[in-house]
Amino acid sequence: MDDILHEYFKGDHLAAALNMKIEHVEPGMAVVSMPVSEVHLNSMGAVHGGALFSLADFCFAVASNSHGRAAMAINCSISFYKGTTSGVLTARAREQHLGNRIAGYLMEITDESGALVAGMQAQVFRTQETIESIVAKRGDAGKK
Repeated sequence: MDDILHEYFKGDHLAAALNMKIEHVEPGMAVVSMPVSEVHLNSMGAVHGGALFSLADFCFAVASNSHGRAAMAINCSISFYKGTTSGVLTARAREQHLGNRIAGYLMEITDESGALVAGMQAQVFRTQETIESIVAKRGDAGKK
């Protein structure tokens, strides 16, 4: 993974708190894993829909920012297909459309057996600001 993108996502504290790991990234695609722990479970003992959404959303963020321009979600729709209670979940994002201002992505979350747990379709607004400039601003803020 590009060093600057890795540095950029160090700022995603929710992904860190939920123990998400970027496994692979290339322009327009990403793979992120999340081992299920007690913090991910709802009152029924299954992985919480919010944890699944967060995993798909983080994977989406990695893929949509992989071109070096800051991208922000403008629409997300998720469907839950299968409950799960343990193991490692893997989200995969792939770009469907890359425009100058708008881009679209599909995310799939699977369990260790490869079964589809959830799917998300989402779009981003692509800003003109670069990932590199955002990371540089963080560094400058720390020097004050």
